[in-house]
Amino acid sequence: MTALAEEVAPVVADEPVTEPGSDLDEVLWQAWKAMDLPEGYRAEIIEGTIEVSPTGRRRHTVLIGRIRRALDAHLANSGYAAHHDGNVIHRHKSWIPDLFVAPVDLDEIPDEEGLGVDASGVKMVIEVTSPGHRNLQRDRVRKRREYARAGIPVYVIVDDFDDEGAVVVLTSPDPRKAKYADEHRVPYGTDAVIPEGPAKGFAVGKAIVAS
Repeated sequence: MTALAEEVAPVVADEPVTEPGSDLDEVLWQAWKAMDLPEGYRAEIIEGTIEVSPTGRRRHTVLIGRIRRALDAHLANSGYAAHHDGNVIHRHKSWIPDLFVAPVDLDEIPDEEGLGVDASGVKMVIEVTSPGHRNLQRDRVRKRREYARAGIPVYVIVDDFDDEGAVVVLTSPDPRKAKYADEHRVPYGTDAVIPEGPAKGFAVGKAIVAS
């Protein structure tokens, strides 16, 4: 993978759009639906921009796999599951979290156009950071605001590039301010425990983040 490919590529707009229903929202939505990307790439609508990003590195894939297997065990018989590589949609915005917790049967929470799932039915999202300034800003800043705007109750960032590595657990979203009121940051080596929702008590700990 080239250095250029490791950076997220914004392809439509420069300024964030936060008001739902704007003309630009509609333009981006139609453009996103019409995109035909090469295998290994995905497109998201994040704050007034269509962003195209490549499949993650091996470490990224390893972490997602460990978290998903542990989450599936934790969520067994709860009616919820960890899902990967699906569109989470909110007001003509579309995101593809590395993992999200939602009902086992995603047909329970379809979006209006059948392109993914409605964010209102998603109980937790997890992002594993990738190297590169734009990639880090996407997960730490822009997606943090977007997930808060959508009212997703829990956002977890597994961040290899925060000092020696850290897990950030964000809760109590305020959609009007696009902020999470509660933030708990835990360095690698200490359990980061989910405080609420179907995954309550689940810990992202040393066994998951170990190199």
